[in-house]
Amino acid sequence: MSDLEAPLRPKRKKGIADFLVQFRWILVVFVVLPISLTIYFLIYLGDVKSDMKSYKKRQKEHDENVKKVVKRLKERNPSKDGLVCTARKPWIAVGMRNVDYKRARHFEVDLSAFCNILDIDKDRMIAKVEPLVNMGQISRATCPMNLSLAVVAELDDLTVGGLINGYGIEGSSHIYGLFSDTVVAYEIVLADGQVVRATKDNEYKDLFYAIPWSQGTLGLLVSAEIKLIPIKEYMKLTYKPVVSNLREIAQAYADSFAPRDGDQDNQAKVPDFVEGMIYTSTEAVFMTGRYASKEEAKKKGNVINSVGWWFKPWFYQHAATALKRGEFTEYIPTREYYHRHTRSLYWEGKLILPFGDQFWFRFLFGWMMPPKVSLLKATQGEAIRNYYHQNHVIQDMLVPLYKVGDALEWQHREMEVYPLWLCPHRLYKLPYKTMVYPEPGFEHHRRQGDTSYAQMYTDVGVYYAPGPILRGEVFDGAEAVRKLEQWLIENGGFQPQYAVSELSEKNFWRMFDADLYEKCRKKYKAVGTFMSVYYKSKKGRKTEKEVQEAEQAQLEPAYAEVDQPID
Repeated sequence: MSDLEAPLRPKRKKGIADFLVQFRWILVVFVVLPISLTIYFLIYLGDVKSDMKSYKKRQKEHDENVKKVVKRLKERNPSKDGLVCTARKPWIAVGMRNVDYKRARHFEVDLSAFCNILDIDKDRMIAKVEPLVNMGQISRATCPMNLSLAVVAELDDLTVGGLINGYGIEGSSHIYGLFSDTVVAYEIVLADGQVVRATKDNEYKDLFYAIPWSQGTLGLLVSAEIKLIPIKEYMKLTYKPVVSNLREIAQAYADSFAPRDGDQDNQAKVPDFVEGMIYTSTEAVFMTGRYASKEEAKKKGNVINSVGWWFKPWFYQHAATALKRGEFTEYIPTREYYHRHTRSLYWEGKLILPFGDQFWFRFLFGWMMPPKVSLLKATQGEAIRNYYHQNHVIQDMLVPLYKVGDALEWQHREMEVYPLWLCPHRLYKLPYKTMVYPEPGFEHHRRQGDTSYAQMYTDVGVYYAPGPILRGEVFDGAEAVRKLEQWLIENGGFQPQYAVSELSEKNFWRMFDADLYEKCRKKYKAVGTFMSVYYKSKKGRKTEKEVQEAEQAQLEPAYAEVDQPID
């Protein structure tokens, strides 16, 4: 058997959950889609209502809501109330993990009012927003001004708070880093009710660097000031097909945005946007984009493709046409490009609605897409939820650029999921060693894509049913995720915690660095008030004993010795 050949597996016996999943489209078409459309419309009306208010009035309402949060925190009785978390229902979050910590005793703080854009400061090039502002909302407000967040995550429903406290990336991250790297200030309510503004150079600079990836366990985020950049009306997008083995595909991907001469900061050599999609173990398409004016886009001979129309082919399928037609270039309206994967939820929509990509469905019902992820989660039930955990993969592997080939081969051998999504991002060398960090000494190697101040990483997005499942074979989803986590630990990679995690606590702190996080937990009195990040990420329902132990405010050392075996 070759290194890339997947192991032989026995056939899998189907059960009632397979039947429920196969015909789930009935519930999605007749229940989830209509309700989703209604919710989207109501949200839009709420955004319009908010936009009609002056920035001054929005800020006044914000300040009043912050006072309510402070009051609520001070009402908590540490001796009998549970640990603090938001009042958001578990199924509302876009992430795939179970949010099992909300099934145990806890103390809720309602942040549902924090969904407004507080200010668009064109002089400072800063957007001040509340944590429940989503990407669709903010791009709708900024794009008409020819402004944008430096990093705009692709799906409309992703919120600022989730992208900061968790993980956020886009095709511009090879320039600007992760979403949290574009934040210039956080407004945080601490455990004692104190409201602070943390920046990289004020007295709360340690907290500023500790917030990303902390999952809201250091304090409650109530607003953020985020970097804006100037943009143009269109994205000039070039699709380049690659047909080869996975190693050569990985190299072609790196070459699409990382000059081999190391001139990574040269705007003439580095595109504004980069994205890759690998359709099989031998076929991929890489897209590079540059902002373009409407005058350029509308020149004779140029092709404009408004991918946002409901009847248009799903973007990943449109990109795949490059494998037959060869390299081509077109112009896409910028905001439609930002949200190109929203309608089809990347390619997950194909599993949810097997006929959703057909022309007849797109033309007649495509305007109702996409189904809200929160409603999909709310209507799936325990049996389907467990089925997806076992027979489906939604994971991201954040790996150094030079190890992308290794990651692709490992994924093919162990999971065989296609399509795959590739998106590069910088991982900065910061004044503090944060939870995620570049490899020690990376700046001395100066590998392709690296600079003296940042190492180039790549998100290998693994979202779909594994090959064995599609062939009707046995597949152990939990064991596959454990192997993925072990591979990441051994290869300097990271696993975003929006996904289902099988990590033990020791392995969690082998993957992530605990030093700054622990110091801030102690310094800002989060211990015993807010849940720890591992407590929130851990899979499985929390027992009363676990709740009590977490409330005792005893912080166990999170470090795991390097020479200890991986569980």
